Amino acid sequence: MANIIRASVVQTCTSRFNLSETLDKFENLTRLAKERDGTQLVLFPEAFIGGYPKWSTFSCVLGDTLPQGREEFLKYYNAAIEIPSPAISRIEEVSKATGVFVVMGIIERDGGTLYCTAIFVDPVEGLVAKHRKLVPTASERLVWGQGDGSTLPVVGKKFDSCVKKAHTVDAKISATICW
Repeated sequence: MANIIRASVVQTCTSRFNLSETLDKFENLTRLAKERDGTQLVLFPEAFIGGYPKWSTFSCVLGDTLPQGREEFLKYYNAAIEIPSPAISRIEEVSKATGVFVVMGIIERDGGTLYCTAIFVDPVEGLVAKHRKLVPTASERLVWGQGDGSTLPVVGKKFDSCVKKAHTVDAKISATICW
């Protein structure tokens, strides 16, 4: 009974092509979860930052791409974030200010490749790990690179028990993305 922590699962979407609005939404929802529910761990959806490109075709046809598809992909590429970056710093700041451990789906930009990635942000240590989706599914492969086994973290974290004072809970935190 004493090994209980409070976790919140946030079901929301990105503000399409608008990193600033998406980060504001993240901060507001994390603060709400902390203030209303006493959340210690908050989980945001796959591709929360950068967005899941459902309904986007980027005008892809085998052997051809149209100019409007290139423009749409450029917007999507620019909505992705790098690690490290000012966006990661802001996520770390919110985590620290609220005392909430954050697991969040982002679209990570690394060189010329985009990855569907889950990040793990500790309120004390900051960014502690990331996991890149191993095998993008079907047409996701047109926009996301493949991850590999080097980013399959299991993060250890001690949380204060929600039930029993002066008791800590040793948790192991990990994430998978579809496959």
